[in-house]
Amino acid sequence: MLSFYLLTFAVSIQAHNQLLPGSCNFESNTCEYTSDAGFTSWTLHKDGRFVAVDAATDDEQDDEIGADVRPQAKEITGVLLSPTLDQGEWSCLRLVYQISGSGSLEVLQRTEGKSFDRPLWSSQAPSDSWVISSMDLQNNTEPYRIVIEGKPGQSAGSSVAIFEIHISPGYCLECDFEESHLCGYSNQWNANVNWYVGGGGVQVLNNNIPNDHTYNNKTGHLMYVDSIYAKTFKEVAKLVSPMTKVPISGCLSFQYQRSEERGNLFSVFTRDPLGQYQELWRAGTESQNEWSGTLGEWIPVQVDLKAPYSIQVVFEVAFNSQRGGRVAIDDISFSPEFCSTDTEPNFDPSIANCDFESGLCQYSQDQMGSPWRRVSVKPNIFRNGDHTTGAGSFLLAHSRLSPQSGYVSHLIGPTLPGNMKYCLRFYFSLRGFNQTDRALAVYLQQRNNSQEKIWTQAEKSRGIWIAADVTFQTSQPAKVVFISTCRSFWDCGSVALDDISVNLGDCELTAGSLLSSLSGHCDFEAGLCGYTQDKQSDDADWELRRGPTPTSYTGPRGDHTTGLGYYLHMEASPLLPGQSTRLLSRPLRGSRGLQCLRFYYHMYGSGTGQLSVHLGKDGEDVLLWQRSGEQSIAWLRATVEYQSDSQHQIVFKAIRGSSVRSDIAIDDIILEGGPCPAVEIKSNVGSSNEIE
Repeated sequence: MLSFYLLTFAVSIQAHNQLLPGSCNFESNTCEYTSDAGFTSWTLHKDGRFVAVDAATDDEQDDEIGADVRPQAKEITGVLLSPTLDQGEWSCLRLVYQISGSGSLEVLQRTEGKSFDRPLWSSQAPSDSWVISSMDLQNNTEPYRIVIEGKPGQSAGSSVAIFEIHISPGYCLECDFEESHLCGYSNQWNANVNWYVGGGGVQVLNNNIPNDHTYNNKTGHLMYVDSIYAKTFKEVAKLVSPMTKVPISGCLSFQYQRSEERGNLFSVFTRDPLGQYQELWRAGTESQNEWSGTLGEWIPVQVDLKAPYSIQVVFEVAFNSQRGGRVAIDDISFSPEFCSTDTEPNFDPSIANCDFESGLCQYSQDQMGSPWRRVSVKPNIFRNGDHTTGAGSFLLAHSRLSPQSGYVSHLIGPTLPGNMKYCLRFYFSLRGFNQTDRALAVYLQQRNNSQEKIWTQAEKSRGIWIAADVTFQTSQPAKVVFISTCRSFWDCGSVALDDISVNLGDCELTAGSLLSSLSGHCDFEAGLCGYTQDKQSDDADWELRRGPTPTSYTGPRGDHTTGLGYYLHMEASPLLPGQSTRLLSRPLRGSRGLQCLRFYYHMYGSGTGQLSVHLGKDGEDVLLWQRSGEQSIAWLRATVEYQSDSQHQIVFKAIRGSSVRSDIAIDDIILEGGPCPAVEIKSNVGSSNEIE
């Protein structure tokens, strides 16, 4: 961190002539920010300059923001609401904050008329000083409010504080380095060589710093790095941008000066959250005057940037010796238009997605081999259905359908451009194989028909749908090919394939990101996601479980999300017939339009009772959806549309049936605004006895 410099904004941050509504430095008031009356109040410190929510009630004479402090609860939550903002252009929100002791801080965007806030950023990392975080606010056609939710930890002295909220037009990657917060850019500390702030009319270490580019004078600021303290070969200095929070693509521009080009290497990289680097640009051998003599000219650079996932931009300078010279940069900017008209538009990887509900999508088959068959299985208690809905279509390669003793089945995907990293996710189910090393494999097929294996199934399957995530990168255009091979009729069984999807980036960055990042979504992989047990009106709790339930012939054998993860279920064994469990969503705001609830449920067992979904408001439950009795051995998808113009909760209620074989499970809840998408299920594509 630029600690020697960033500490200067612990007192104040300079005003900026382009600050937008919603900005606040909390000097003497809260700039129309208010506390949500349903939560603990944020308090304005008695000396001004920051607001905080503390673990312990402060009896000092601090000013409170628009709400009364309610009695301290076991978990304290303070919700700070901005005034209504109506700015449609892209802007950047910078938050200067501190989490002391323990706690968490989350920033969300609330649009009027919608039940769910869109998460922008969150942190649970404590710090000993103020920290700055940046988040892009995308183009918005409707008024919105910024929601800041602070939760101090249980330990004494814990608090969450906000020093400044700074909203400016443009992208968070942009910076002219004229303000003391440096737009969230930071120096990755090195013992010998580091980036420094130059200009401001101050000469540091007697270096002859050039005029900055923004104002072309000694008063303006720039960033520079000097080799004078380099001690070892290849000393590296890194200036790192804030992490982007939304997908961006376009033209990254900046200005630089460089001396002694033979003594240093100046490059620009992107770095993802996994720490993986990709080079964007490298300086050549431009002729440049020494700074010690006539000032050099600023050199403009434009480079195309495609970032479908979170990245940081890293400006890196490597020196060979103390005579490696200096590098300066200034005026980093970004445009959503690519620098060159020849740049190919962003590739949409969804062309390779397919759930096989309406055919093979853009997949094809090798006519020389044994074909994959598109089949469906109606809900039953003997054979598993598809992964998408439990009653839809999937692909099946099966030796017993072929007159030959063995088979080879090829499924060939659409062409994917080269020089990109992809995440392939698909679901498969194997049954009856004595050896599975060739039961299902995935290859990359290039234009010269050469193939490279990128995944194979090496373990015996339990006959359930299991998710496979495969990260791959290819230098040339290629196709993904799924191959199932059976050498002998007696060694093989069935291979089922469903729900293929492709995203840009590493699977560690993209897999599960949808469910984990949106309010109202829960796959139970990391807990209950804000859902709570009803301790007042039920007889037992829902339980998190992984794998099969304890009682035979009831309950799922794995979860719906990955086959190997967690789901929520009612264990019937300790309950009496008619007893129930209730799960409550967090309170949801009312909305003028329709809301869509989708989830997966599992009701298998001869004594299965009842599962229902209710709309809870004003102390009453309104029935939205219900199923009774044994439904299927498969996970089935439920879709529920509802409308509520006032605050409400979604309630999942499971009732124990007549016997212990009455386990009920739910998974992959999705709650979102708008009507539910129409899904066409065609069942006339095969018979129900083709899967096993």
